[in-house]
Amino acid sequence: MDDVASASVLLTLDDGTIGVVSNSRHNARGYDVRLEVHGSLDSVAAGLDDGLPLRSTQPGVTFPAGPPHGFFMDRLAAAFRAELAAFTDVVAGGPSPCTVADAVAVARIAEAATLSLHQHRPVRIDEVS
Repeated sequence: MDDVASASVLLTLDDGTIGVVSNSRHNARGYDVRLEVHGSLDSVAAGLDDGLPLRSTQPGVTFPAGPPHGFFMDRLAAAFRAELAAFTDVVAGGPSPCTVADAVAVARIAEAATLSLHQHRPVRIDEVS
């Protein structure tokens, strides 16, 4: 299928900030979508709720306390509602929260990741512009 089940992308931003994106097609424990930011002054996360499909191996740790999210709509229904509301605002003449430059940048990252997969090497964004 010329596809992968798991992938990681290491991004170095213009200011030297390093970003890591990890993806997997399947998580046997449930549907996992989260964001973590680690900096020199703080660490923050989004998506850490009681349905997070992780299990601690530490004795006595009860987080997360609820059943894991098992389906993407369980996890992302509110996000899809917000996206639909933003889309209808744009259709009604409101400003778009996304620019053409944003879309092109994401496409270039995806193209670089695909080229890296096929050539088994790091690929710079300027190689696919």
